[in-house]
Amino acid sequence: MKKNILLLFILLSLPSFSQRKYAKEFSFINDNDLYTSTYQDRYYTNGAFLTYRFLSKNQVKNVAKKIYKIQLGHHMYTPYKAIVETVEEHDRPFAGYLFGSFGINKFYTNESILKTSLQLGVIGSSALSEELQGVIHKMYGFKEATGWDYQIKNAFALNFKVDYIKKITKDNVFDLNWINSARLGTVYTDLSSGLFTRIGFKPLESIINSIAFHGNLNNHNTNFKNNAEVFIYLKPALHYVAYDATIEGSFLTEKSPVTFEVEPFKFTTEFGIRFTSNRFNFGYAINYHTKKLKSSRVPKGNFYGTIQLNYQFN
Repeated sequence: MKKNILLLFILLSLPSFSQRKYAKEFSFINDNDLYTSTYQDRYYTNGAFLTYRFLSKNQVKNVAKKIYKIQLGHHMYTPYKAIVETVEEHDRPFAGYLFGSFGINKFYTNESILKTSLQLGVIGSSALSEELQGVIHKMYGFKEATGWDYQIKNAFALNFKVDYIKKITKDNVFDLNWINSARLGTVYTDLSSGLFTRIGFKPLESIINSIAFHGNLNNHNTNFKNNAEVFIYLKPALHYVAYDATIEGSFLTEKSPVTFEVEPFKFTTEFGIRFTSNRFNFGYAINYHTKKLKSSRVPKGNFYGTIQLNYQFN
């Protein structure tokens, strides 16, 4: 209890930087099940994303700000354990996805957001997931992973994504927002819809100027400042999945040695905390999802954690 009170005091006393405006940002996000469990190492076992965002200098009617995003990302998937010697032991395929992405995010004056992005990359051994997991396992003293010989085969990856976010209601410390996403491509094809709720320890920023949606970049043309933020959030969503090459294998290449059918519907939720400190902002979240594929051995649900660090500058 004393630790929780101390943490709350620290967050509430973080310095504000409301007199400054920053128009550029580097961020690093890492997903890993080690952030929720010291012994779990399965399914969506690691995701790493290095991102550069910058504010457009052009002004457009009804658009408060436009932010460009350049990202290098990697997804890694394994069965229930990384040490499996035979095909029969797999309850999902080993798979990796390495990509580069370019996105345009528009933040409208009516407090809605439209994000579009295009990803180019590869799935399969060319994504270097086996090598990356080897490095991670050596760092933590885990046993060497086996089973990557049965991973999803190499294929070209092209994916398009669009997100739409709209404010539903907002007061000083609580808001509710409608979030929607669609992906179409050679790796993922799916739809999702859900809610994003913030509870603030300080007055909440508008969603078009919040770290919650990566909208807190400003220059002399914008009517916002980079104000301090501290909030917890909850993000439940329902997904319809039409295709997932990391489970089914890519339709662009020959059949992979281990594949499964996807579960068409899944539920996810994310619970986390975000806060700012001068040029930095930080985040930690716990993610839950129901099973993604038709395998009797896969549990009904799974958890992983997310940490992120953002640095702003001009």
